[in-house]
Amino acid sequence: MPLLWLRVALVFYGFGLLYALLTLTGRGRALARLTVPAVAAGVVFHFVSLAEAAMATGQLTPISLYHSESLLAFLVMVFFLVVYWRYQTTAPGIFVFPLAFLLTFSSAIGQQPPEFASPLMRSGWIVTHIGLIFTGYAALFLSFAASLLYLLQESRLKAKRTHGVLARLPALEVIDEIGYRSLLLGFPFMTLGLLAGSVVAAQQFGPSYLLDPKVLLSLVMWALYMVLLYTRWSAGWRGRRAAFLSTVAFVVAVGAWAANYFSEVHRFTP
Repeated sequence: MPLLWLRVALVFYGFGLLYALLTLTGRGRALARLTVPAVAAGVVFHFVSLAEAAMATGQLTPISLYHSESLLAFLVMVFFLVVYWRYQTTAPGIFVFPLAFLLTFSSAIGQQPPEFASPLMRSGWIVTHIGLIFTGYAALFLSFAASLLYLLQESRLKAKRTHGVLARLPALEVIDEIGYRSLLLGFPFMTLGLLAGSVVAAQQFGPSYLLDPKVLLSLVMWALYMVLLYTRWSAGWRGRRAAFLSTVAFVVAVGAWAANYFSEVHRFTP
């Protein structure tokens, strides 16, 4: 049943993907009113899928990388709905919907056997680590999407184009605020998640865990986001410079996520 509900969620997320594709071709307005209710329904079915999977396996943590992708897609869509509720704009969906659809599709195409079978996965520290890290990733993706929207909107304004897809984007101040508030939310979650993971890794692997490629990339990512926050607070960075740095930081974050596939620290096998 969890897989069935996940596939139902995927169908609803398909509306979001279609909306994003049509918006890029200038024809997305007709779907705008249907898209948010559709993806909201997808989030409900997605939650049911995750809840049933947790009850079936008896653990709150994902049992495979595919389940991790499913959880991340769910959280990204939840943050999108929060942003929509606060700012009444579907603009971040141009980037959010394709990502959520692809992550959900990857998880829904088949029933993957458990990859993370270690008893360590039931540790409270690991549950805390994963919950915080995934929430941080989801919020920081919204910050990244806002950065891309900011750069696109700024380019349109400089070119003085009054028509086309970009003409319906929110004002630069609104986009910048979405990016900043998403960063303020995502960074503490990411920081606490890294600390919780460090406690477990230090106990299991000793100081050598710091040499793991995923750990190194995660530290670089954290440092870039720290610099971004510092420059916003102390040097008053806003707009374009903050958008560029946020984009670079998220590219490193993607690298840290991808390192799951070859990290020894994150194998979680007996």
